Amino acid sequence: MASQTGNGNQGGPWGGGGAPGPDIEDAVRQAQARIRQMLPGGGARGLIIVGALVLAALGAWTSYYTVPSDSVAVVQRFGKYLNEVPPGLHFKLPLGIDVATVVPVKRQLKQEFGFSTPGATDGFQSPRPRDARRETEMVTGDLNAALVEWVIQYRISDPQKFLFEVREPSETLRYVSESVMREVVGDRTVDEVITIGRQEIESEALIKMQALSTKYVMGISIDQVQLKNINPPRPVQESFNEVNQAQQEKEKLINEARRDYNKVIPLAEGEKDQRIREADGYRLKRINEAEGNASRFTALLSEYKKAPEVTRRRIYIETLQDVMPDIKSKIVIDEQARSILPLLNLGGAKGNQP
Repeated sequence: MASQTGNGNQGGPWGGGGAPGPDIEDAVRQAQARIRQMLPGGGARGLIIVGALVLAALGAWTSYYTVPSDSVAVVQRFGKYLNEVPPGLHFKLPLGIDVATVVPVKRQLKQEFGFSTPGATDGFQSPRPRDARRETEMVTGDLNAALVEWVIQYRISDPQKFLFEVREPSETLRYVSESVMREVVGDRTVDEVITIGRQEIESEALIKMQALSTKYVMGISIDQVQLKNINPPRPVQESFNEVNQAQQEKEKLINEARRDYNKVIPLAEGEKDQRIREADGYRLKRINEAEGNASRFTALLSEYKKAPEVTRRRIYIETLQDVMPDIKSKIVIDEQARSILPLLNLGGAKGNQP
């Protein structure tokens, strides 16, 4: 009975009633024996040969690399800068002796502030979810709040400085951009930031960001700073929109008034100039006529003084020449005649007609 009870304990729920399996150490020994049989030469010599083959394959795999057409590779040997290589297929010392870091120097990179583009591959392109709203909240020069979203586009101008001068150049650029934008927005009123000052803000921010990037030796060239959405805080956004519409209506009325002004005033100015020129012409005409008449009478006076009778008779004849053609009926009477019957009818039948 004791023997049966012992056998029953051995065949409990984990034993299954059968004999125990082979020991783990025996299984390991069997596996090692099989590996030795498979290795050429057997024993430690075979392990050395396999290790050498694996090392050679790994060295061949890590001895070449390819640089894309829009990039260059910065090569380090034991961590020390060695050189830069152009695009194409290149070889280096394997097994981590030489390390090649690809830097996209011809690609235009960008960073977004306050929003994010889906599918971005650069970890520093879009803000972290917890930082997106904080980046956009700014205070203007007149102590008003505004939500500013912007984008910067930049290139890597110096790969060596980009990799070795600053620990995290892309993250540092985010901090520099945010600092400069807060400074530029803080120097202007909220109306300038939301309406008319956008282009001036972009230009000034670009200059200051590039200056700081150069000062910090980041190896980055900033191409463009572009403001996207500029809005007041949500609680007052409707009121700001109404004010904005009123300002637009004001500008519209001012432009219409200027249009009417430009339509009427230049016409009046032209008429005024025309009248002035006509008056000047009439004045010059009268002055010239008066001076001509005065000169004529002066010359006539001098001739009259030389021969008064001849001059008087010439004036009389010239006057008759001017007057007689306008008279239709002409009657000449002799001074010695007693009556009007003896007359000389110069006009004839035609001259007597009314």
